Amino acid sequence: MSGPPGSGKTLLARALPSILPPMTTPEALEVTKVFSVRGLLPPETPLLRERPFRAPHHTTSSVGLVGGGSWPRPGEISLAHRGVLFLDELPEFGAGTLEMLRQPLEDRRVTLARASGTVTFPANFTLVGAMNPCPCGHLGDPGRECRCSASAVGRYQKKISGPLLDRVDIHLEVPRVEYEKLAAGRAGEASAAVRARVEAARARQAARFAGSGLVTNADMGPRELGAFAALDGTGEALLKAAVRQLNLSARGYHRVLKLARTIADLDAAPTIATHHLAEAIQYRPRHLGG
Repeated sequence: MSGPPGSGKTLLARALPSILPPMTTPEALEVTKVFSVRGLLPPETPLLRERPFRAPHHTTSSVGLVGGGSWPRPGEISLAHRGVLFLDELPEFGAGTLEMLRQPLEDRRVTLARASGTVTFPANFTLVGAMNPCPCGHLGDPGRECRCSASAVGRYQKKISGPLLDRVDIHLEVPRVEYEKLAAGRAGEASAAVRARVEAARARQAARFAGSGLVTNADMGPRELGAFAALDGTGEALLKAAVRQLNLSARGYHRVLKLARTIADLDAAPTIATHHLAEAIQYRPRHLGG
């Protein structure tokens, strides 16, 4: 999420766990084991039932984020297993630290090798990042003038590499909230209603993948995409144009299909319609970092 300060990026991130489905017993056991190994399991809570939400500061070291030490211990990405890892002020994290996220985002686990042996910790988390569009935070803000030079904006945005951005499925511009909306007093959609849609979509995926060992659309490989994410002629033409215009990598191509399938599931649609695919495509970044 990219937007000026005070636009609600952190609030949106912290609200995300409230719309996620409750953890299953196997998931709860996995999370509890990680917290127990790290020594963070509360004595009065032998089994963690709430999905974790971890928000490390941008000064966190690579060992703190990914794990490590002379006696390897799980880092924040493993403590966020089955939950949300929120990285606020994303460009302020060390470039080397961010690059260490690339492989765990693909493998959903992290392997730490030491002279005494190799340890593998689970790291199947939802990554949520937030950043300002420029160093001063007001690029594109109609209410405040940006004071940054073009070169400063470019250097700031290039702190996040293209390969890492390519692994992020949804890129959102979060604009400043206008006074009229703040003063209107209208309540938004309740998290419980959104969670019900998410749980219904998960139930469709569970039925789709029954007996296959897969759990969600994110687990699909090329074979499953061919079976469950087929497009009609209009959809194929739209995706072909998107691949050319956005220079989508093979990873980006597959991620668009997985996201479109999930959008269709949230819409209770049996197949991916053109508008589902168009929505998935619009979430891809228009440019990648350095």
